[in-house]
Amino acid sequence: MSSQPTPAQDAYLEVQRSTEFQDLRRRFRGFVFPTTAFFLAWYALYVLLSIFAPSFMGTKVWGNVNIGLLMGLGQFVTTFAITLIYSRWASREFDPRADAIGAQLDGVKEH
Repeated sequence: MSSQPTPAQDAYLEVQRSTEFQDLRRRFRGFVFPTTAFFLAWYALYVLLSIFAPSFMGTKVWGNVNIGLLMGLGQFVTTFAITLIYSRWASREFDPRADAIGAQLDGVKEH
């Protein structure tokens, strides 16, 4: 096997080294890493409170609904909210840039 990159591989490596691609990666990481850290911290708080503060989590808010139940449901709400926010962000910020890079790689005007 030859260790020389093929022309197609050269094109991909060139795109990977481009400032546009590096900017795309930076923007993606700038959104995804903080969002992931927030969600993991929020989930860890929920788990830790469940373990170490059961009386707090069992505090009734109204009827048989307690703080633990509300926080558990909040996990689902947060998941859907993050998904919605990411989808809108990607459509507005990420996808157009990724499409432009893909079009450049394919040699077409639009992707």
